[in-house]
Amino acid sequence: MLRSAGVGAGDEVVVPAFGNVEVAEAVVLAGAVPVFADIDPVTYCLDAAAVDAVVGPRTAAVVVVHRFGRTADVPRLRAVGRRHGLLVLEQGECEAPYDEVAQRRQRAAYLDAKLKGVLVPDGGDGHTYQQYVVRVPGNGRPDRDAFAWALRSRGVECRVPVKTPVHRLPEYRRCVSLPETERAADETLALPVDASLTKRELQRVVAACNALGGLLQPAF
Repeated sequence: MLRSAGVGAGDEVVVPAFGNVEVAEAVVLAGAVPVFADIDPVTYCLDAAAVDAVVGPRTAAVVVVHRFGRTADVPRLRAVGRRHGLLVLEQGECEAPYDEVAQRRQRAAYLDAKLKGVLVPDGGDGHTYQQYVVRVPGNGRPDRDAFAWALRSRGVECRVPVKTPVHRLPEYRRCVSLPETERAADETLALPVDASLTKRELQRVVAACNALGGLLQPAF
C-alpha cells in the first residue's frame, strides 16, 4: 500500500510502537523512515493527538493498526491526515464469523462481571474480542509477569500480547517519549476468551485471577 501510494525515500511514516514489528518493517522496505507515536490507553491504537504531535515536514503517511478487536478512532486520525495532507492507511485484523464473535462477546461479558483485581477491557465501539486484554496494575512489569506465571501454574493459558514495543528493539531504538505504550507493554495480559471455552474453564480463569489479588498491591 505504501509503495503504490508513492511513499518512499525521504518520507516519514507515523506508526505505533505497541504491536508487531511488521508495520515498521514495511515502512523501511518502502524506503521510508518509521516515526513512532503513542497510543490511546483504552483502544491500544494510535492516539490522534500523539500523531498530530509527531508530524513533521517529511511526514507522508500514517498507518493505523486496529488492535485486539477494538478499532482505532479513525475519524479523528483522518482529520489529522486532512489537516497535514497525509495519507492515512488502515491495517485491519482478520474478521471472524458472526457466531464466533457473538460467543467471544458473551464470554467477555462474563469475565467483565466476575474478574476482580485486574482492569478489564473497555467494550465500546463494537469490540470483537480477538483478544481479551486486561491490565495488571501495580509496580510495573514484575507484577504482570508474576501474575502471568501464577495463572499458568494454575492451568490458565495466558500471554503477554506485546512483550517489547518496537521502539525498544535494537534496530528501531528511538529516544522518544511514549508513556502509554510503555505502560501498556508493562501491564497488559491476554486471557483466554475463544469460543471453544466451556463455562467451567471460564470459572477457572476467574477463580485463578481473583485468588491472586495480593500481587496487585503497590509497594511502599
